[in-house]
Amino acid sequence: MTHLRAVLTMIAVTLMWSIAGVVTRHLDAARGFEVTFWRSGFNAVALTLLLAYTRGAAPLWRSIAGGSRALWVSGLCWCVMFTAFMVALTLTTVANVLITMALAPLFTALIARFALHQRLALRTWAAIVVAGIGIVWMYGQQLGAGEARVLLGTAVALAVPVAAALNWTLLQRRRDSADADMLPAVLIGAVLSAALTLPLSLPLSASTHDIVLLAMLGVVQLAIPCLLAVMAARVLSAPEAALLALLEVIFGVIWAWLGAGEAPTGAVLGGGALVLAALAANEAMGLRRASVSP
Repeated sequence: MTHLRAVLTMIAVTLMWSIAGVVTRHLDAARGFEVTFWRSGFNAVALTLLLAYTRGAAPLWRSIAGGSRALWVSGLCWCVMFTAFMVALTLTTVANVLITMALAPLFTALIARFALHQRLALRTWAAIVVAGIGIVWMYGQQLGAGEARVLLGTAVALAVPVAAALNWTLLQRRRDSADADMLPAVLIGAVLSAALTLPLSLPLSASTHDIVLLAMLGVVQLAIPCLLAVMAARVLSAPEAALLALLEVIFGVIWAWLGAGEAPTGAVLGGGALVLAALAANEAMGLRRASVSP
């Protein structure tokens, strides 16, 4: 995969990731941990079928059973991301959750700098700063009311960018190693998330309509884009991948506005424009540098 294809892949991934908020707003009865259970469960089934088809069932299970510590740590990161994201959506607005998740590039840059001793390009630091300003612009406005439920939802959502930053950095560190295949980690994360939330979901109350929507989220919003994201992470740097993932914020807020009536404020629109501008400038300069390199 070339750098350009990796960038385009991550854009497609963020489009698929971004539908979670608007879809959950159309659920009938499923709430809280049950939403996470069904989505993670369907995600695990889809990943099992996809990975078993592409590499064979026996090799897949051998790679998991004999997987490295890094594989299982990555799986744990995916579990935290899958679980905290959906629980947070049931506690606060889509914009609040996505804005909180947008802190991932800041965490990723710091972790990559100190854990990998990675020198970051000036353009990447500049993009992170500008994106951070946009996030603060939106974030402060969203939490201004100080409601306990909103604050709890934001605190839960904060686990997502922390886990994402660790995961992006781990994926980059392992991509040149002999056992660099980290795709099964997504499956591990899905299974762990479903197993942990099932006891907390009982008694199950999801309607048939809910199950259909959550099945779509498990396959289209999680299984397929997460596998593509791991593939793209083999080419993109950790901060770059995390910056591209910020597009989910923009797309998700738009979907929630158009499909669920959660109209963004002026601060959300203004801050989102800054985030998008930072991403566009960073990628444009990166692609230009790549095209002129010998």
